[in-house]
Amino acid sequence: MRPRHRRGLVLTASITGAALVAVDGTALTVARPALQHDLHASVTAVQWAGTGYLVAVAALLVFAGRLGDRYGHRRVFILGVTGFAACSLGIALAPGIGWVIALRVVQGMTGALLQPATLGMLRATWPADRLSGPIAVRTAAIGLAAAAGPLVGGALTAHFGWRSVFVLGLLPAAAALLAGIAVPAGAGTSEARPARRAPGAGLDLPGAALLGLTLACLVQSLVAMPDAGRPAGPVLGLAAAGALALLLARHERRTAHPLLPPELLRSTAVAPPLGVLLAASAALQGTLFPATYFLQDVLGLDPLQSAVRAAPLALTMILAASCSAWSTRRHGERAVVLSGMTLVTAGALLTACLGPGSGTVAIGGCFALLGAGFGAVMATATAVVVRGVSAARAGVAGGLQQTVLNIGPALGIALATTVAGHTAPGAALAPAALAMAVPAALGTLLAVRLPGRAAVPAARPEPVAHP
Repeated sequence: MRPRHRRGLVLTASITGAALVAVDGTALTVARPALQHDLHASVTAVQWAGTGYLVAVAALLVFAGRLGDRYGHRRVFILGVTGFAACSLGIALAPGIGWVIALRVVQGMTGALLQPATLGMLRATWPADRLSGPIAVRTAAIGLAAAAGPLVGGALTAHFGWRSVFVLGLLPAAAALLAGIAVPAGAGTSEARPARRAPGAGLDLPGAALLGLTLACLVQSLVAMPDAGRPAGPVLGLAAAGALALLLARHERRTAHPLLPPELLRSTAVAPPLGVLLAASAALQGTLFPATYFLQDVLGLDPLQSAVRAAPLALTMILAASCSAWSTRRHGERAVVLSGMTLVTAGALLTACLGPGSGTVAIGGCFALLGAGFGAVMATATAVVVRGVSAARAGVAGGLQQTVLNIGPALGIALATTVAGHTAPGAALAPAALAMAVPAALGTLLAVRLPGRAAVPAARPEPVAHP
């Protein structure tokens, strides 16, 4: 197969796989009330359907990326897509909320396999100095899917019930699976050189278990913090996450084949952009959370009217992500990310100025700034992370990128609700949005450490057969 055709298939698989996860997450949000009513479930049980997924996916992302580095991202991608689709079908047929929660946890595990592989395949197929383009297209597709998810999910739920939302996910899953199967086995991945080691050798299973438990405790604590009547539970969870993180750091320094090599985490091509992505996603979601309540509870808009007011967020995110590769070539990565973080900071500060008398233009302008800034940051910083490592570690890098994008929103919402205190989220928009300017500003400072121009890693690849 010609390299051009192979790259087209890999890009198609990566886009459809990433869009599948984005559509599933956003469409489910609008279907939760109908799911709760139909299954006679409690609010807490329905929340666990989302929390269980988040905890599972965050706990396994990095290890899933390591599996792709060793066994081939195409194989892991196909396994993840198949499992994700099977879980979607199972949830659509679930007889009770218990089944929904259990299947969502399993779906989080398969989603963890799927997400790093979408980046790993790109890194293994494209030259390092040409990664910005396909990653920008992938980011724009995620933005489009995230924008379409609530609209399509709302329409399906209204006419066919909440189960149809999970059936919807089978279509992009089928497209992603066909594209993944069509990619030649071993093309640009470690599958071309099969390993001759015992199963589990070099995978650092203890490290994976410690990292998974650390992230599970962290995400669960952050997700539970806004709804915690008593802070003891989240505080204990954060303390447990800290203790486990110390054990993980000690283990990684002593093991022969660490899951998180110290030189990878210390790399200036990996750590700063990961910090920027964490700050940007926290600031964005921490601002959007109270802003959504503000639109409906303070301004009295219905969900559709609120979605229309927020539409500039998705539109500018898609536009900024699409233009990021061109902007990077012209101005350099540092300038693009600095500009993006400045827009996110400005968007948070202006959102804090909204009030009962704010019009559509003012509201749309705030969302436009947030979307444009985040789209530029996500596409560019992701390209820096994935390109800054060798192809043999692209899966771990992709897992780290996806991990911070899962932790960031939980962190931002937890900070926003902590600042709001006992005040309703919509009424506390001003202090919450002002607080989100802090992580945005910290992300701007981290962006200064990014390279001014694309830096290609050393030509000498790392051995795949003996990590």
